Amino acid sequence: MASTGFCYRHLIYMTAPAPDTRLGRHLLLELYDCEPQVLNDVSAIEQSMEYAATQAGATIINTTFHYFAPWGVSGVVVIQESHLSIHTWPEYGYAAVDVFTCGDTVDPRKAAGLLAERLRSGRQQFRQRAFVLDV
Repeated sequence: MASTGFCYRHLIYMTAPAPDTRLGRHLLLELYDCEPQVLNDVSAIEQSMEYAATQAGATIINTTFHYFAPWGVSGVVVIQESHLSIHTWPEYGYAAVDVFTCGDTVDPRKAAGLLAERLRSGRQQFRQRAFVLDV
């Protein structure tokens, strides 16, 4: 598998909140120039999402994925720490991914890098934010 050139410096971070006020981390990924065959393969997408979740330290509770004929896959991996979701547009080589984690045991950036690699993304845009308790 070719290297995607994934770089963490493209992530946007908020100032780290106090540990007792952060409710979770939310990472939005836009993956461009992906291989259409991969994006249209529901099994490959499900395996990639499960792999990214477990390698990032998440505990999988359940998964559901659906193939939209003739193009596209949508799915979600429900994790003990929240979720990962994906929507693909193979005809455009594009995937939108959402990774939401609660607590500090899961690394959403690791999941992002693994998904960019496994979906063979040539270009990525990532945005991360922390959800904080407004007290």
